Amino acid sequence: MLRDILRGNDPQVAAAVQVIASARPDIVLLQNVDFDLDLLGLRALQAALTEAGLPFGTVFARRPNTGMPTGLDMDGDGRLGEPEDTHGYAVFSGQGGMAILSRYPLMPNGIQDFTPLLWRDVPGAMLPTFADGRPFPSEQAQNALRLATVAQWVVPLRHPSGPITLLAFHASPPVFDGPEDRNGRRNHDQLTFWRHYMDGVFGPAPDERFVVLGHANQDPIRGEGIKSGIRGLLSDPRLQDPKPARPGATSAPHATVEWPRVSPAIQRVSYVLPSRDWTVADAGVYWSMGKPEVLVASRHRLVWVDLVVD
Repeated sequence: MLRDILRGNDPQVAAAVQVIASARPDIVLLQNVDFDLDLLGLRALQAALTEAGLPFGTVFARRPNTGMPTGLDMDGDGRLGEPEDTHGYAVFSGQGGMAILSRYPLMPNGIQDFTPLLWRDVPGAMLPTFADGRPFPSEQAQNALRLATVAQWVVPLRHPSGPITLLAFHASPPVFDGPEDRNGRRNHDQLTFWRHYMDGVFGPAPDERFVVLGHANQDPIRGEGIKSGIRGLLSDPRLQDPKPARPGATSAPHATVEWPRVSPAIQRVSYVLPSRDWTVADAGVYWSMGKPEVLVASRHRLVWVDLVVD
């Protein structure tokens, strides 16, 4: 049944298959992919892409924080068991997770999963407070809440020329909260986490041939949020920003999403940031390009970077 859905009975998923197959990436990080324990959905997608002429030999996903119960009141509304009371907003565990598809095999011993990391354990964590300085929504909640809304992975892949390491993430939207700015602060710390990781705060980090990639939910200029998080990541001297652009755009050329009910609707929120030692051959944002499936697949657009591998 899953393969039937991917073959065309679900227009959105079928359109996503078309977009990915057209772009022909060697490695792709997928967002908002529901997680199941046996990866049946992901393997069905893998099969559909193979049928579309783009075989991926490797799939990777782990349980995200979305929908994972905390048993606590995490938004301070006095109620328990709501989607807002999970580690990452969702109506069921695993909703809207992440996945990696790759032509290259995993290096399992090098995988690091920082999804369980507590928010409080990030250096300089911007934990929210009430106006009187008390922890929001409670000290107990802050002692339990994980940093990642979805997931944070370090995934090395075995390329014929040597390892390539992915630093993959999906950050919180910096909105949908109150004056305590819980989501804005969490988004900031989810982005600064990667700078701490590169500093070696959480153990040895790769110093070459790595790529930070993910959905930051944050534009460096436009929209809401604490801009220092994404700006710090974009300006980090260990990374380079290829500034992928959508074809023919004169306004907001680096935008990656079009939100119909958000102002501004067009923002740059997804990123592929290679380490400084890479040579970037080209980069872009797979916008409409006269292809209706791009609009059906997602409000978010596929961001691609072509790296030269020696």
